[in-house]
Amino acid sequence: MIFTIDEINRDHSLLPNVTLGYRIFDSCDTHFQALRAAVTLINGQEESVSDYDCAPSTIAIIGDSGSTQSMVVTRMLGLFRIPLVSYFSTCACLSDKAEYPAFLRTVPSDYFQVRALAQLVRHFGWSWVGTIAGDDAYGRYGIQMFSEQVEAFGVCIAFSQTIPKVNTKEKIEAIVNIIQKSRAKVILVFAIEQDMETVVLEVMRQNISGIQWIASEAWVTSGMLSRQDNSILIGTMGFALRRAEIPTLQRFLQKIHPSTDSQNAFVIEFWETLFHCSLQNSGNNTDQCTGSEDLENRENMYSDVSQLRVSYNVYKGIYAIAHALHELFSCENGNGPFVNNSCANTMHIEPWQLFHYLKHVKFTNKFGEEVLFDQNGDPIPSYDLINWQRGADGSVQYVTVGRFGGSVDSDQKLQIEGGRIVWNNGKNEVPQSTCSAACLPGTRKAIREGQPVCCFDCLPCADGEISNQTDSIECIQCHLDYWPNSLKDQCIIKEVEFLSFGDAMGISLAAIAFFGTSLTIGVAAVFIYYRNTPIVKANNSELSFLILFSLVWCFLCSLTFIGEPTIWSCMFRHTLFGISFVLCISCILGKTIVVLMAFRATLPNSDRMKWFGPVQQRTVILLCTCVQIVICVLWLITSPPSPVKNTKYQNAKIILECDVGSIKAFAFVLGYIGILSSLCLLLAFFARKLPDNFNEAKFITFSMLIFFAVWVTFIPAYVSTPGKYTVAVEIFAILASSFGLLFCIFTPKCYIILLKPEKNTRKHLMCRMVADKKL
Repeated sequence: MIFTIDEINRDHSLLPNVTLGYRIFDSCDTHFQALRAAVTLINGQEESVSDYDCAPSTIAIIGDSGSTQSMVVTRMLGLFRIPLVSYFSTCACLSDKAEYPAFLRTVPSDYFQVRALAQLVRHFGWSWVGTIAGDDAYGRYGIQMFSEQVEAFGVCIAFSQTIPKVNTKEKIEAIVNIIQKSRAKVILVFAIEQDMETVVLEVMRQNISGIQWIASEAWVTSGMLSRQDNSILIGTMGFALRRAEIPTLQRFLQKIHPSTDSQNAFVIEFWETLFHCSLQNSGNNTDQCTGSEDLENRENMYSDVSQLRVSYNVYKGIYAIAHALHELFSCENGNGPFVNNSCANTMHIEPWQLFHYLKHVKFTNKFGEEVLFDQNGDPIPSYDLINWQRGADGSVQYVTVGRFGGSVDSDQKLQIEGGRIVWNNGKNEVPQSTCSAACLPGTRKAIREGQPVCCFDCLPCADGEISNQTDSIECIQCHLDYWPNSLKDQCIIKEVEFLSFGDAMGISLAAIAFFGTSLTIGVAAVFIYYRNTPIVKANNSELSFLILFSLVWCFLCSLTFIGEPTIWSCMFRHTLFGISFVLCISCILGKTIVVLMAFRATLPNSDRMKWFGPVQQRTVILLCTCVQIVICVLWLITSPPSPVKNTKYQNAKIILECDVGSIKAFAFVLGYIGILSSLCLLLAFFARKLPDNFNEAKFITFSMLIFFAVWVTFIPAYVSTPGKYTVAVEIFAILASSFGLLFCIFTPKCYIILLKPEKNTRKHLMCRMVADKKL
């Protein structure tokens, strides 16, 4: 401060013909002494102010360094509108102009520092952070704002402790024990260097390592702490005020000497402490100072001007007042800012008049920085991100690894040079500080009951869901046509399944269908070749050929169930199946009726056979088949079968199948086949014992029993079989029933035709009937 005032007084362009003076008081880092010093300054007396003398003699005050002291002092100064310009009171609460109207500062508000710290924590992904605050306004307000900021980023506070001003060993040990037990590896200390020192000493005593310390600006460039056994503090990071180099300051400081400042108590105390001597003979064992001690060749914190951060704010504060005074003295009557455009009386300046100019001061200093105050009395924030690194000589070096700056409305102003950072204990890897390990893709967070949101379990995504980001809160449902991969971090298209001609099962069923078709054609060929033999003629060869024709279609319709379902294949497969089987059963029904009629026609005076001749047989078959055709047409018109994607049985697969559309129509088709089959079975059962060497009714009975057995067992198998095997069951039922009809009806005939030709005679067929008539 003294250096800056001297520099201004030597500057003829700033405040010409005006000399600035000053008075200095020590607040002793207590709000009581700070208030007492302020009262003494504004009253112009060394002792306390009297009850009647309240006229201020000081028009501006520089101070205090502590937020608590500044809060106390500026409340009182606000009554007189005396501006208080602080160089290190950073509490955001002091920006409240309703409560602190006369407060200004050259140091940024903690609001900006806290924003920078919160962005720093988010940048490195720390979600579990411990906090320690000094027991003052600076620490309490700082930690409160930090907690609010980081919670918006999803960061949790692992613990929050306060360093008492009047501390004991037990209290400090309790704080350090919490640090040691906590899983938080990143700890923010928002306190002044004196408070932090007590914690550091206890941490050193307990030899606790592996902590990434985050420093507030109050101690991030602390020479007192950096000169401790600093191994545990290597890697410390924090935001420091902008640094400046004032070339002539060091030379000015080194000129300090007790002989020229004998009345300055600060100089005397400093000299005796630095050189371990006494300027006055105190009678103790301390050596007497000679006055020839060399300050220039003595390395000390006092003359170290490499980290002018707080001192630079003092420098800016003095210049701000000087520029405000310059504007005040440059005022011309008639163009002034006060009543009737008047100017201030330069012979008797009121503090509120200076305060008016001070609020609006704006200038660029010799270091190129613009100095001004916003509506809250705060400067434009500007910070350096400092990293404590060990130098070649083992000392702590404050390395700038990033910057932060911006106004209240700016969002992303944090710049970090990650490659230059050295972490705790000299490591090069970013430390991890989380309550729970990150949830990998394929899992989601599940908050533990009764614990902070940062403490969670990682649960696998449910079937059909994925998460493709780390620490996903929810899993994403895959589209209907997609399914998660094995890691559940990506949706892949589902495997489409249907009974195809390329499957082993499809090939087998198709081969069986072709075999049945070939066998049926072979039987038809035998019947055609032996069409003039008695056994072929006796069993109504026309109906036999019609049955064989329908069986060919029964075997072939099973092929329509193989392959990818389409609209046409779905409609074609069910209608062809229904019509071909009705045609076959209708022919068998006609054959059964013919057997009954043929036997009854042999009775005396019986003319029944003429009522069921070939024309009537064809008519019955046609009418029975037309009923099924009508049912199928109505089915296709109202609600036809269509291809659908079924994911009911296997979520990971899409089963392409044919939906029957109308359940009622499908039931009518099957029901009608069942009615005809039941009628055929009933008539065949009645005719099974009719006297005949070759009674076809008994074979029809067997064929119908097999037919019913196949389709009765088909229903539960069809319902319980999943996927493409459902279609396979249906094909199997068609083929099995077709083979049953073919074998039961035509195998006995082919056996006689091919292997027992001696029985294929009219005489052999008629002998049984004659014998029966004699009886």
